[in-house]
Amino acid sequence: MRVLIAFDKFKDALSAGEACTVAAAAIRAKHPHWQLDLCPLTDGGEGFCETLTSAAHGRIETVAVSGPRGGQVRAPVGFVDRKNIPAAAARRIPVGERIAIVDLPSASGIELLPPAERNPWVTTTFGTGELLRHAAASRADAILLGVGGSATNDLGLGALAALGLHCDRTGGTPLLPPVPGRWTEITQLSGDVELPPVYIACDVTNPLLGPRGATVTFGPQKGLAAGDVRRLESQVARMALMLCHHFNKPDSLMDAAGTGAAGGIAFGLMTACDAKLVPGFDLVSDWLDLPARIAAADVVITGEGRFDATSLGGKGPGSLFAGARRLGKRALVFTGSLGVEPDEGLHAITPAGLPLAAALPRTAEFLAAAISRNL
Repeated sequence: MRVLIAFDKFKDALSAGEACTVAAAAIRAKHPHWQLDLCPLTDGGEGFCETLTSAAHGRIETVAVSGPRGGQVRAPVGFVDRKNIPAAAARRIPVGERIAIVDLPSASGIELLPPAERNPWVTTTFGTGELLRHAAASRADAILLGVGGSATNDLGLGALAALGLHCDRTGGTPLLPPVPGRWTEITQLSGDVELPPVYIACDVTNPLLGPRGATVTFGPQKGLAAGDVRRLESQVARMALMLCHHFNKPDSLMDAAGTGAAGGIAFGLMTACDAKLVPGFDLVSDWLDLPARIAAADVVITGEGRFDATSLGGKGPGSLFAGARRLGKRALVFTGSLGVEPDEGLHAITPAGLPLAAALPRTAEFLAAAISRNL
C-alpha cells in the first residue's frame, strides 16, 4: 500500500512538515510495511520558501529583517535554477534563469505575533521588502513571492518603503515604517522601486476595497476591531489612490481580482513594479509534481487546521482531496475543525466541546489518534 501524506499547516499548532511527520509516524506504527510519500503543502504561506527551494534542490540564505511590529526576525530567501523546476511550474514564471523565492509570513506573518499583539494599524511589511531587496541585490533574475498568512493591512507600503519609496510627511521627512495608524501624516510619495520581475503566488481573488476587500474580509482576522473597519478602509482607499497617481497606474487597478491579498501587498507591488499574480496551489502542485504523486498512491491523506468552504475553493487540501477522488483514490481529510457538510472522507480530529485553547497543544496527539482509527 502506498500512501501520499500531504498536509498543510494547522495554524498555531503544527507546520505542514510537522503534520506530515506526525501522520507518517501514526501510519508506520500500525502498518510498518506501507510505503509513504511525504509532501508538505504550502499555499504561499508559512514554509513556501523552504518547501519549493528544497524541492528544486536550491540554496537558502537566512537574512535578518524587521518583524511585523519591529524588532528583528531571521527569514529565508531561496535561490533555484530554472533547470531544476518542473516544466509545468517553470511555464508559470516565464522570466529568469535564477529565481529567488520569498515568503511574506516569515517576515510579516501573523504567526510571528501572539494574539494580543495582532493589530493591523501598527503592523508593517517592511521586513518583506527587505527580503525582496536582498533577492534583487543577489542578482536574481525573477522573484517568486508567497503572501499567505500576513499580519498586515498596509498595501505593501512598508515593503515599498524598504525598496526605495518615500512616504513623505510635511517638511519632507519620510515616515518609517509607514504603518496605517500614521498614514494621516503622509502628504506625498516620492522615489521609485526597482526589482526584477515579481510573481506573486496567491489563490485569493478578493479586490482591494469593498465588502470582499482586504480590510473588510481579512482585517478582523488580524486583530482589527469591528468599529475600526470603516476607518481603516477609508485610509486604504486614500493611500491606494496616492500609489496609483505616483506610479501612473489607473485607479481601476483597485478592482482587480487578487489585489486584496495579504492586506493589499499584491496591489502595492502590482502598482509599483508591475508584479504578476500566479495561482498559488496550481503553481505548488506543478512544482511538487502532485498529479504524478497522486496517481502513484493508493491512499491520499491531507488536512489543515480548519477545512471549510474556502478549502474547496482552490486551496491545497481541498484541491488535493477533490483531485484524488476524481482519480478513484481513497482520499481522507483530517482537520482540527470542519466547516462543511460531513462526508465519509472528512474527519474532525478535535473532540466535540473541547475549547480551542485546550485543543491546540494536543493537535499532534489528536491527529495521530484520528489517523490510526481510520487507516
